[in-house]
Amino acid sequence: MDGGEFGQVAASFAAFHGEFAPLFGRKEAQRRSEQYLRGLLVQQTDRRNAENVAEMIEEATPRALQRLLTEAPWATGPVIDRLQALVGGRLNTPEGVFVLDESGFPKQGKHSVGVARQYCGTLGKVGNCQLGVFLAYASARGHALVDLRLFLPQAWTADPTRCRAAGVPEGVGYQSKAELGLAMLRRARAAGHLTGHWVAGDDAYGMVPTLRDALDAEDWRYVLDVPKTTPVFSTLAATVVPPWSGRGHRPTRPRLAPAAPAPQTVEALAASLPPAAWQALTVAEGAQGPRTYLFVARRVWESRDGLPGRACWLLLRRNLDGSEPRYYLSNAPADTPLLTLAQVAAARWIIETEFQTAKGETGLDEYEVRSWQGWHHHLTLALLAGAFLLTLQQDWGGKHAPDHPHASQPRAAGAAPAADLDRRRPARLAPRHPDAQRARQTLPSHTASPQAA
Repeated sequence: MDGGEFGQVAASFAAFHGEFAPLFGRKEAQRRSEQYLRGLLVQQTDRRNAENVAEMIEEATPRALQRLLTEAPWATGPVIDRLQALVGGRLNTPEGVFVLDESGFPKQGKHSVGVARQYCGTLGKVGNCQLGVFLAYASARGHALVDLRLFLPQAWTADPTRCRAAGVPEGVGYQSKAELGLAMLRRARAAGHLTGHWVAGDDAYGMVPTLRDALDAEDWRYVLDVPKTTPVFSTLAATVVPPWSGRGHRPTRPRLAPAAPAPQTVEALAASLPPAAWQALTVAEGAQGPRTYLFVARRVWESRDGLPGRACWLLLRRNLDGSEPRYYLSNAPADTPLLTLAQVAAARWIIETEFQTAKGETGLDEYEVRSWQGWHHHLTLALLAGAFLLTLQQDWGGKHAPDHPHASQPRAAGAAPAADLDRRRPARLAPRHPDAQRARQTLPSHTASPQAA
């Protein structure tokens, strides 16, 4: 990377931060936000806490950067809204897919906001951690994380003293992960920067009937993973209201008719299908080649309290060798093509790629803060850093590729060696993998122009 190109990257970063700078309030906070954001991108060798970030950025101090996270009064809402506007300008399509998922942040001790013993995907087991619920947006033009919420377990919301000590705002009560996800979808739709009716998510969201009902009522089209034990009706079973015996209250609740078939699990229904029912479909081009699986879809009826509910699609997927079966429910119209259902289901995995990228390249999980405000400030800045990498890939990577990769295509980004992050010389761009959506980039570690502050 020569000096001219290096200067263009520095100018791009200054312009990017300039779009957000006024949202951080006073000039000092604007300058510190630029330093912290740049530090998240430059610091690749050590944990990206305030102390290590300050070591990489001239004129920055650990205390000043920590104050930006824990004391500066800037609100994350306007920053997220501006982030979605920027991402929307680059990724928005009518066929876009919103993806819900959570990520765990292992933590020791009991004082960090929201920390509790709960299942942590990062650990692969129950452990002491914080959980963040995230919203991603994917389209044929790329994908990005666009919103986040901290999950507060009921042990926290039932303890006002503990919440106050951690800076949890008044009025914040318990919300399930599904409720947090729905709130982010509603916010994104109200903002209007990102369009699309599709929602994907794993079985932590698909297994919640009230979430599926809310999405259906609000005109979202979902393809959500569900557990293998989920019951469905393969035919519309008849129901009857039992005759009144003349004693007690007159029955009003219907029951299955005597000869009606009982619901069966989605696993059992999948096992009953003949081999010829399955179709091999390629849902995306991956780094290792086409991503091809076996799919089949059947119209079924949800089982609600043992009775047939809303008609929906049951989508089934497995590897070509029959392994790793997955099950999905969708409220898509009855004439929806199988390939469309399969591609929306596959889009869920892009958020896993986003988590890996954000943790590896922008320090999403490398914070050392305990408060509600500190957690939201750091993670919001990490999402901003990821958005800048997206702009860098599209503006620079696009020069070497005819089009942007498919939304479900993984990134393969390599870190610049530590030697290339010398404080006194420009950091070079990492080599761009031909299958990567965006390459890992580094930024100049000198102070940016005053205009960026």
